[in-house]
Amino acid sequence: MPRRVEDAVYLLPLRTADPADADTWTYLARVAPVLDVVVVDGSPPDVADVHARHLPTGARHVRVGPPPPGTNGKVVAVRHGLRATTQERVVVADDDVRWEAGDLVRALALLDHAAVVRPQNVFVPAPWHARWDTGRSLLNRALGGDWPGTLLVRRSALPPHGYAEHVLFENLELVRTVRAGGGREHVALDVLGDRRPPSTRRFLDQRVRQAYDSHAQPLRLAAELAVLPLVAAALLHRRPARVAVAAVAVAGVAEGGRRRAGGRHRFPATAALWAPLWCLERGLCAWAALALRAAGGVPYAGTRLRLAAHRERDLRRTAAAPDPRSMT
Repeated sequence: MPRRVEDAVYLLPLRTADPADADTWTYLARVAPVLDVVVVDGSPPDVADVHARHLPTGARHVRVGPPPPGTNGKVVAVRHGLRATTQERVVVADDDVRWEAGDLVRALALLDHAAVVRPQNVFVPAPWHARWDTGRSLLNRALGGDWPGTLLVRRSALPPHGYAEHVLFENLELVRTVRAGGGREHVALDVLGDRRPPSTRRFLDQRVRQAYDSHAQPLRLAAELAVLPLVAAALLHRRPARVAVAAVAVAGVAEGGRRRAGGRHRFPATAALWAPLWCLERGLCAWAALALRAAGGVPYAGTRLRLAAHRERDLRRTAAAPDPRSMT
């Protein structure tokens, strides 16, 4: 067991209709001896009562009410948790992430030289839909870094209000907020934590919502919107070989992501082969997400969100303004 990390807190936003499973509490029991654990619980009162009884020794349970309409419930919970804690180094976690204590300590140490750290995740176990989504992770790694279920941030790098709560892509919003304030981001490609895959039904429900995230990244969105027309044009002109060549190229890029920073030791050898399928799926879902934007936004946890994330230049302008709360 690594030595306890002082002045750090593991902040877990939790909002479930049914009590969290035993794996959650077993995992938190492994984290609690290493650093402070605070569960910010927005679950219904009866479910939150069950959670409070299952917390490991030393962990703290903080309740938060339902998020206001038009807001991201995770960000609302994180901001509430930031107000309820004082530690400088904050692990902003998800309930599906399972870190080994040593890797978590290593990631926290990176905050000595960065304001925000973006580690990476690998699905464990890996049913078919997790392998499918791993194609996305590998492409992201090849092109700069995947977006994990955990971010680590120095409290002093955030403005007093934290970060905007009416956005869909909350991790990108947090990172951009830190960078807009002059903080340095470190993408820790070699720090890989386990992530539990969603159910098949939830995986299917997430397809268009995740595609909507790209509305915060215009170049990526343009590339994704181009996939379907290019494939259709190739097939219409009876040139399927072009589609095959493109699929091989996509798999090659994904394989480069698998090999980066020792990733081949964690990602299966066949993982890159799923990337062309994911790319085709994203090409389809990108158009569905565009239709949702035209209709007013994407449905999310009982509300609707129009904005994926603020542009970094807008956040820089807001950070320089007298009242940075204008973007809350």
